[in-house]
Amino acid sequence: MNAKGTLSYFKNLPDGDRGNISDTNVEKNIYKTILVAFDGSEFSKAALMESSSWIKRHGGKAILVYAVYFDEEEFSLAPGQREKRFELGRRACYETKGMVSSEFGIEVESLVCEGEQSDVIADIAREKKADLVTIGTHGRKGLKKLIMGSVTSEVIINSPCDVLVVKTPCKCKGKYESILVPFDGSDFSKKALNRACQLSTIDSAEITVLYVIPRYEEMIEFFKTSSVKENLLQEAQRILSGAEEIASENGVHIKTKTEEGHAGDKIIETAGKLGTDLIIMGIYGWRGINKAIMGSVAERVIINASCPILTVR
Repeated sequence: MNAKGTLSYFKNLPDGDRGNISDTNVEKNIYKTILVAFDGSEFSKAALMESSSWIKRHGGKAILVYAVYFDEEEFSLAPGQREKRFELGRRACYETKGMVSSEFGIEVESLVCEGEQSDVIADIAREKKADLVTIGTHGRKGLKKLIMGSVTSEVIINSPCDVLVVKTPCKCKGKYESILVPFDGSDFSKKALNRACQLSTIDSAEITVLYVIPRYEEMIEFFKTSSVKENLLQEAQRILSGAEEIASENGVHIKTKTEEGHAGDKIIETAGKLGTDLIIMGIYGWRGINKAIMGSVAERVIINASCPILTVR
């Protein structure tokens, strides 16, 4: 990456409303220290743009974290590569944070660390007491399944704070106006809804809570009768009533929506129809043999959704 390339990238940013930071928004801001996983790629630049837009409007600071992977065998064969990679990281961070400071007028810190990217990000997030980690990612199709980068999934699962996943530069100006929260009544989805309510009180975002009724045939291999269908709809209403109670306790009004089908597909479809600019999901995960494992619905949404996805711890 060079200075010219970085400059042209950030010149294409939306103008936004520079300097429009109200005392109320600063006071309510829940993401004051944002750690950006940065490697110079277009995806990490998109994550940085998203973070910078938020900070410009609400206050706070960004920390760029550039991880240099260390492989003992590789560097023993070419010892000079280690310092070259560190220099590349330092130069990339220096050039980029200068452009960000110029374009957004915000505080930017940078760190170049050695180690596995996911481990470095989680460790620095704890050390710096970050409120949010932003990471750029991409999805790709494998043999009849969707695959997400292991670094992204490990960061989401191991981060001590919320993680914002970004794939392309957004059109937002540091605020979210339409938030979609998939909700199933679990503790994970309740945390996601509470976070959505917090964000709504900052910028008056409209929140839509979505419950997806699983296909009855897929669950028990029988076609549903009218009676079973009615029971499923009543269950959906009961769960969404719980969501309305949570929103009411937060002093926020929400809209509710019920769909039937595959949860991941319906979340993506609904977000597209509503013009959602942020999806908020509660995440759970566990570590398998040498890898992090995340729920299939969350992974499907993160890969396919066109807007950023905020995962809540």
